[in-house]
Amino acid sequence: MKIKSKVLIIAGSDSSGGAGIQADIKTVTSLGSYAMSAITAVTSQNTTGISSIISIPAKEISRQIEFTSTDIKPDAIKIGMLHTPPVINSVIKSLNKIKIKKIILDPVMVAKGGTKLIDKKSIQILKNKLIKKVSLITPNIPEAEILSSTKILNIEDMIFAANKILKLGAKNVLIKGGHLKSKIVTDIFLNKNEIVKFHSKRFNTKNTHGTGCTLSSAVATFYSCGKTLKKSCEMAINYVNHAIRSGPKFGKGHGPINHLNTFTIKKKLK
Repeated sequence: MKIKSKVLIIAGSDSSGGAGIQADIKTVTSLGSYAMSAITAVTSQNTTGISSIISIPAKEISRQIEFTSTDIKPDAIKIGMLHTPPVINSVIKSLNKIKIKKIILDPVMVAKGGTKLIDKKSIQILKNKLIKKVSLITPNIPEAEILSSTKILNIEDMIFAANKILKLGAKNVLIKGGHLKSKIVTDIFLNKNEIVKFHSKRFNTKNTHGTGCTLSSAVATFYSCGKTLKKSCEMAINYVNHAIRSGPKFGKGHGPINHLNTFTIKKKLK
């Protein structure tokens, strides 16, 4: 397989491998692109929750981004866990230096098990400064509620919240609808010109750890290869659905999904 593009991931590490940098690298690789990384934090976690979070110094995060990009220039950037004001500000400064246009932001705020991953001051910097610099932001419903200061109970609320996020300076918004209780999951892609609804069947499983990380990395990968943002979202949602459906059922809590669902081994292994 020939490598299609280069994607730089700025995110935290998940020791269990289901989310964070590990999920991002698996996603980018399985979709045929080259993954680079700038790690923002190291977490000790498993499928039942997070036991500790260790921050990487802001200057080291900037060094990772800038030193990597001066040698291998990324075609797109995916941003995940940014948990403190110094970290967010350092990432913004580095983005200004390396000047990559295609940037996907997954505003990671709460872990699957409920652990809060970002403070209020960081949320304000993200809303006031970072959102304006990205091509697409991909909040789930709790994150969209925080960003828009509104309650989301249905699809109409999702559209209303997305429009409020656009007013913060976002160019494109993809609100993920998995938190709404319905047999069909509806994700909303929205910008100033169009509203697109993506409908997917809900799978009866608790093994959905890392779906947000995976989705945003898949969008970044398809976008880096020249697909439109709308098409990238559609293809990424399809990839995540297949990953959930074929999940390995590991762990006692919220288990990982199958990032290798794109692979088929044609020869029998001895």
